[in-house]
Amino acid sequence: MYPEYNKVKAKCEEANLLFETSRTMEDIFFLSTKRNEKRIAVTYVDQKGKNKKYKYSLFRKHAFEIASILANFMIQQPKNVPIVLKAANSPHWGEIFWAILMCGYKPLLVDARTSKEGTENLIAQGKAVAIITDDNYTYNVPKFSLKDILEEKHSYDFAPNWENEVIFCSSGTTGNVKLMVFNGENLCNQIAAALDFQETSKTLLYPKSMGELRVMAMIPFHHIFGFIATFLWYFYFGANFVFVRSLAPTEVQTTAQKFKVTHVFSVPLFWDSVAQGLERKRALETPAKQQLIDKLIGYNTGKITREEAGPYKAVQSVIQSNLLGKHIKFCISGGGYLDSKTQTVINGIGYPLYNGYGMTEIGITSVELSPEVELRLKGSIGVPFHGVSYKIKPTNKKNPNTGELFVKSKITHIREIIGGEERETVLDEDGYFATGDIAEVDPTNRYYLKGRIKDVIINADGENIFPDELEIFFKGLKHVQNVCVLGIDQKGSKNQKVVCAVEINNSASEQELEELKEKMRKIGQDLPKGTKITDFYFCRKKLPIANNMKVKRFVVKNGIESQSGDYISFDYKKEKKSTRNFDQKTVTEVLEPMRAIFSKILILPSFKIDDDGHWVDDLGGDSMSYVELITNVQDHFGVTIPEELYGKLATLNDFVEEVAKLRGKK
Repeated sequence: MYPEYNKVKAKCEEANLLFETSRTMEDIFFLSTKRNEKRIAVTYVDQKGKNKKYKYSLFRKHAFEIASILANFMIQQPKNVPIVLKAANSPHWGEIFWAILMCGYKPLLVDARTSKEGTENLIAQGKAVAIITDDNYTYNVPKFSLKDILEEKHSYDFAPNWENEVIFCSSGTTGNVKLMVFNGENLCNQIAAALDFQETSKTLLYPKSMGELRVMAMIPFHHIFGFIATFLWYFYFGANFVFVRSLAPTEVQTTAQKFKVTHVFSVPLFWDSVAQGLERKRALETPAKQQLIDKLIGYNTGKITREEAGPYKAVQSVIQSNLLGKHIKFCISGGGYLDSKTQTVINGIGYPLYNGYGMTEIGITSVELSPEVELRLKGSIGVPFHGVSYKIKPTNKKNPNTGELFVKSKITHIREIIGGEERETVLDEDGYFATGDIAEVDPTNRYYLKGRIKDVIINADGENIFPDELEIFFKGLKHVQNVCVLGIDQKGSKNQKVVCAVEINNSASEQELEELKEKMRKIGQDLPKGTKITDFYFCRKKLPIANNMKVKRFVVKNGIESQSGDYISFDYKKEKKSTRNFDQKTVTEVLEPMRAIFSKILILPSFKIDDDGHWVDDLGGDSMSYVELITNVQDHFGVTIPEELYGKLATLNDFVEEVAKLRGKK
């Protein structure tokens, strides 16, 4: 037991106050804002670059005012139906969320990046009567922008008429989507999961007497992880929400440093990028400085003694000052498989990084909270929270401790909407929800995720291969942005071959691409028997990411199997021909050199440049780079492009055709 145990326990036990109420969304709002009314609720930098902050008392006032405005907008609409909230995190997101509930509507939380078609589909299947968003589309229901709402005059005559349900989206937005409905009791029980936190952690939650808790509002609040782990928990316990103006790495780092953020929760991709960035910077240092960094990581991960570590505090201070600051007390990774190397690096520089587990259907149900770094580095998702039970249904009789994870708790959504039709939540005979995740449990009742059942690859020996465990071998390679390992069906066989699709950044040169190919092939062949990767593909576009921030493996699988052209085999040899059927001399002397010019100016690998890809719309060019393109083309081929064609020549083929014509006139 640590010295601050009783203080932390008292803080966590504030969750019990909810069980003295009717356990509604209204109860959560008023208990949160009244108990914490003198605390800072929101901190941000406004459009003029000025630091702003305000307290929970003002937050409550804003929510009431917005609700009065929204109620007036919706005066002709029926109550107790959904309103879509499609907005990025902002200081006003929470106020609008509570205002929707306050005036009698169910918030249907949608990713701000969802397409018009996807949004229309969600509106239709959720039977929403309005949408609040700042996007540029029009819909067949009333649309209100955040600006419209915030600039409208409010009314103090408004009388709240609370709704008690919140709706979350599944990972898809097309076809028959799955929507999960939670009520106030579900979310009160989610908050109450904090009742045992004090037993293993003194930094996840703590009272103001131990310092202000400042949480970075970075994970989108429409996502179950962002909504619960960031917004709901810390709203109830009175944290200060620090908002970033953008998710650009420099903006995140500057904001965290400036406002002395203490808690950062994000997905594995974010933590991977932090770790990889640090590794790249380390590689540029002198051998002596590299050794100091290695000793710091070794000490913080329990591999060497304090004496062996040398001046580790000074090294840690410098590194943290250039990353997220020196006030970080607690970090969580959720939403996917966390690379063990990333865990080592982040924990090694003194940022305690914990791994958690949850799903849109069941909320957040466990986090590895142990202060012992050795347990965190094993990748455990911890033991089930207060009020939550796990069980394993083995998929292989030889290993009874590994199988599909089933979860039972009062947090699990009460019903779901599929294709516009409502149905009860599907549970097994004992009241457990089937997660579709493969997990392993150890003798201490700690759980470890292995992957998704639908993603498991069956090899020729009938053994299960978990893609997440193979992807970690490639994520740290230079120029690699993201990877996706998956199984591809083989004709005449029930077994799948293991392949890997890799997304690279655009700065890789042709030589670096060849070197990367060789490295990845060697890694693929050096993997244990049965898990060797047979084929590799470059992605011409970014890997498709679902709303749950995981790669859509089925989309990649369909793309590779259908030979869509979005995935280019490492063994692919581009034939020297054009979609416009230029003669061989033109292809050799103009097309390929022209592609090299496009590649140089756009800073794109040549395989990403389609013959008919538009300079702006498809390839990401702009007017300034277009001027540079004209100059380079004229200098290289010794021709003068007529000014009246500027802007009309927009594709590789356009330029090849014009240059060939000009050369023919000489």
